[in-house]
Amino acid sequence: MAVTADMGRKYRAYPTPEQDEILTRWRHHARALWNLALEHRLMVGRKHDGVSWVWSAEQCLLLTELRNDPDDSVNWICDLPATAGQQVLRRLDQAFKNWANPSHPARKPLFKRRGSPVGIPFPGQKVRVRRLNRRWAEVCVPKLGWIRFRLSRALGGALRSCTLVRDGLGWHVSFGVHTGHRAAEPNGKRGCGVDFGVKVSAWVSTEPTPRLMPPSLTEGEQRRLKALERRKARQVTYAKKHNGGSYSNRLRRTIAQIAALRGRQARRRLDFTHKLTTDLAKNHGFVGVEDLHILNMVKSAKGTVEQPGNGVRNKAALNRGIYDNVPGERRRQLGYKTLLYGSQLRPVPPHGTSQTCPACGERDARNRVGCGREFACVHCGYTGHADRIASIEIEARARRMGDTVIKSTRSVRTDARGRSIGTRLRAAPDAHMA
Repeated sequence: MAVTADMGRKYRAYPTPEQDEILTRWRHHARALWNLALEHRLMVGRKHDGVSWVWSAEQCLLLTELRNDPDDSVNWICDLPATAGQQVLRRLDQAFKNWANPSHPARKPLFKRRGSPVGIPFPGQKVRVRRLNRRWAEVCVPKLGWIRFRLSRALGGALRSCTLVRDGLGWHVSFGVHTGHRAAEPNGKRGCGVDFGVKVSAWVSTEPTPRLMPPSLTEGEQRRLKALERRKARQVTYAKKHNGGSYSNRLRRTIAQIAALRGRQARRRLDFTHKLTTDLAKNHGFVGVEDLHILNMVKSAKGTVEQPGNGVRNKAALNRGIYDNVPGERRRQLGYKTLLYGSQLRPVPPHGTSQTCPACGERDARNRVGCGREFACVHCGYTGHADRIASIEIEARARRMGDTVIKSTRSVRTDARGRSIGTRLRAAPDAHMA
């Protein structure tokens, strides 16, 4: 049985100027190969009415033929390492499998644009890592040599994959490692419910005050970003009118400055998310969250020409706030961190969590006063912050979900020798969970 990676490690890489030029060229080659392979698969799918597809096994043979082709138009395929090209095709396989899986949220694989974050993947057997000192290490990449990276933490396992990717702040190297970690024993601590929001980043049911994410950009950075976006729009318009659409060096510098600000914003957002999810998973027995469908929440309100939408600017601002708080990334991190710290992640239905009174248990839409964050029960008069009310209801639903699982595991039927012959659910579904 093949040993797969169960953890990821990401480090800041510092290639030389010559290596940076080669990696940038390889990144564009990997993007072109992805688009070429995707077009080939879609063409075969259209020919066979979507019944059969071409997979990486067949396309790797075609890739070898192209590498041996003397035609100068495909020299870029020879420039890209063969192992990296094969890994790109295998990742396209995984994209198609995720799209075909009804329980996976992935959509149809798309063509990658020039600015898309495309990585250069390598299998773990083709790279080597050596430690230089306490803070620095090097990775040996085929056809390129040793690249220095900042050793901010130990690998902690067997190397299974390596990917070089560039963002607005520079190059990074990501390793997939096999650590052999197993799910920890239950920590026996009290559970909690967490309501993720926009104005209030997270409200934990066991805490009297919310947790607020610091602004990902300062006021000065927001003004600078707005000015850069306007400058980019002017420069793009000028390029289309006078340069035939080709980008000038000034426009490329503007795009790089915008990417640097966006990268800094993403780092701050990810830092808060990691600290939040680690604290929740480490200090609670279970973490209840709302089972939200993020793609449905951030749909545009623009509408069509015949039926234009209402409040488009307000909905766009709300979507930016949702994306800034990354609820999907928080849930993804809680999924693996709860296993590491002996807790559980329990997604619960999100309907009516901020409308259910924690005192009398009645759910009524009239409990929410206006469009604000105030909660006032029309049945018993209980008042409070709507987000805190939602977190308490989320914890209650998650606790009932755990009780249902415990009862179902206790109802295992056995034969005369005491061996299990099936499981019977005896717990009735709760009214709030229906």
